[in-house]
Amino acid sequence: MASRFGLATAFLGVWLVAGNGSAVPGAEADPWIEKELPSLVKVYQELHQHPELSFQEEKTAARLASELKAAGFEVTTGVGGHGVVAVLKNGDGPVVMFRSDLDGLPVHEETGLPYASQATGKNDDGTTVPTMHACGHDIHITNLVGLSRYAAAHRDRWQGTLVLIGQPAEERVDGAVAMLKDGLYTRFPKPQFAVALHVDSELEAGKIGFRPGYAFANSDSCDIVMKGQGGHGSRPEVCIDPILQAAQVVQDLQSIVSREVSPFDQAVVTVGSIHGGTKHNIIPNSCRLQLTIRSYTPEIRQKLRDAIARKAKAVADGHRAPAPEVTFDEGTAAVHNDPGLVSRVMDAFAIEFGKENLVPAERVMGAEDFGEYATGGIPIFMFRLGTVDGKRLAGYREEGGKPPYLHSSKYYPDAEPSLRTGVRASAAAIRELMPVRK
Repeated sequence: MASRFGLATAFLGVWLVAGNGSAVPGAEADPWIEKELPSLVKVYQELHQHPELSFQEEKTAARLASELKAAGFEVTTGVGGHGVVAVLKNGDGPVVMFRSDLDGLPVHEETGLPYASQATGKNDDGTTVPTMHACGHDIHITNLVGLSRYAAAHRDRWQGTLVLIGQPAEERVDGAVAMLKDGLYTRFPKPQFAVALHVDSELEAGKIGFRPGYAFANSDSCDIVMKGQGGHGSRPEVCIDPILQAAQVVQDLQSIVSREVSPFDQAVVTVGSIHGGTKHNIIPNSCRLQLTIRSYTPEIRQKLRDAIARKAKAVADGHRAPAPEVTFDEGTAAVHNDPGLVSRVMDAFAIEFGKENLVPAERVMGAEDFGEYATGGIPIFMFRLGTVDGKRLAGYREEGGKPPYLHSSKYYPDAEPSLRTGVRASAAAIRELMPVRK
């Protein structure tokens, strides 16, 4: 069926019209969802109070697995770490996957909520750190629980195989690849479509953001170790100074985006950390830089990596220093929302919510490893879920500021309206992609 939504209107707003030329109103809230909301909000609050860091989501995964089993899904745990895969077969039809992430962040919560997190976790170096669901993964998990209950209770409204996954380590952008390597697409039904939502801290609850094409950037972390020959700070002429090299590298890296990447392509190279030396008068043997690198296309991603390695080596050569160590890790592909899938799902959302509640979204340089699920050409779509009550947003504007962004210690979603919209949208998506055969 040809899309009524149409990509031509995707950046101008939706205009879905009925046969008489009037706008089609959003459907009334499903009484079933209203009945489930109190229970779902309770699940959300419990998850919010007990976040776990990446690769440590054991209890979170167990809670999700328990909820999905209770809904009637066949559940497998321990996929790619603490990953959860739940399958519900409902006759012949498409296989559709809906994904949530599980992990929290090393952030001390400052929301003042009565159910604020007091949890702590262990960083990789063993230090104890406060932990918070500052990126809304608790809403994502609860929404998946709501979708599982809806799908099990409304088997007459969809047909096919629904696969729900709880993915670990999204914040480290390693969890999607880990689940794929552990057989997500071979041990379990391989999806024809993969869908997810992500909370939006600046979008009003009740609204949905969307964008066909690139929506989230690819990302790489880079470590550069500039090497030298240490000695006394009063005798620099007999040393090879790695800190001077590092300073020059920081400057040279800024020319990559400005002089090697087209203005029509977006890219970011940021040096977030530099460490070297122990005392005022000692030239060290090495200096370490830590970078984050963002772009959208695979071609620009590779160009940035090559340029960084080349410039670091050139600086070392200029100082007659040993070759630097340049390593890349914690990388993930960009999220490229399939335009055809976006158009199809947004048709369903327009009917469900009304055009006035669908908002074209800007692409961001933030990374999301959901893009890895497009492996093999599978169409994917991650839409944005408004999570902040309109009155609260207005209050931020009146104070001359913006609402706390994701990863902020003060960000929190308004759970009830967020989950109401999220579950309705998720259910509308599976009804559209998994229609009952007449």
